[in-house]
Amino acid sequence: MWARAFAGIVPGFLLSAGIIGLITFAVPGPWQGTLVAGVIAFFVVWMAVMGASFQFANGKRAWAWLSSLAVAALGALWLLQSLGWVK
Repeated sequence: MWARAFAGIVPGFLLSAGIIGLITFAVPGPWQGTLVAGVIAFFVVWMAVMGASFQFANGKRAWAWLSSLAVAALGALWLLQSLGWVK
């Protein structure tokens, strides 16, 4: 149980940041206009990810899935920035 809880906290935080970052940059216009809404939505998404982490069968699976999804989301943000599509 504790492993799933910490999986929701640590990689869940990074996954939520990546998801909100992708959504923020997908909205047309400057990212500064979506900053407050993004911060509010971040906590909602993070709580949802933490709750979903308890749906995994064990802690190893929760860590593996949430970590790989976080790496994919943050990697997509890095790729968009390195291509110059977002600033």
